[in-house]
Amino acid sequence: MLLAVGVVLVLLLAWAVFTLARLRRLEGRVDRAWEALEGALTRRAELADAVAREHAEDLGALRADALAGAVADARRPSGGDREVAENALGRLVRELPDPLRAPELDDAGWRVGLARRFYNDAVRDTRALRRRPGPRTLRLHARRPLPRFFDIDDGLDAVVGTGPVGRA
Repeated sequence: MLLAVGVVLVLLLAWAVFTLARLRRLEGRVDRAWEALEGALTRRAELADAVAREHAEDLGALRADALAGAVADARRPSGGDREVAENALGRLVRELPDPLRAPELDDAGWRVGLARRFYNDAVRDTRALRRRPGPRTLRLHARRPLPRFFDIDDGLDAVVGTGPVGRA
């Protein structure tokens, strides 16, 4: 009987160690994905700022100022709501006339969409594991806040055909 209890305790300890290691790997994945997303958002903002400065006459003063303001808000969002600021910037970038929208800017928007998907996938996996009964009961990673999803309209769903309208 004592041997059976010992085996069960060893198995429980092994499972807890394995789960904790998996949580740490997932947290690292979230951190790396956030760094990639941050880099993609910064690159898109830099390119949009360059378009606003270099093509101010072609855009018109009002549109160029709106784009420059959206870039500034995306870099330092007021009220801390980065998603709203990035949505505004993304919308203005997608509304740019084709001759002014450089291929690099389209590529940066595509990279933002992919980076956001990778980040949100990592967040989903982390949250799913942390919400399971075992890790919750043993309070594994309980002191770390749950990572937040980063939800912006990056226009990627329409391009790849997985948007709310239907699959292509």
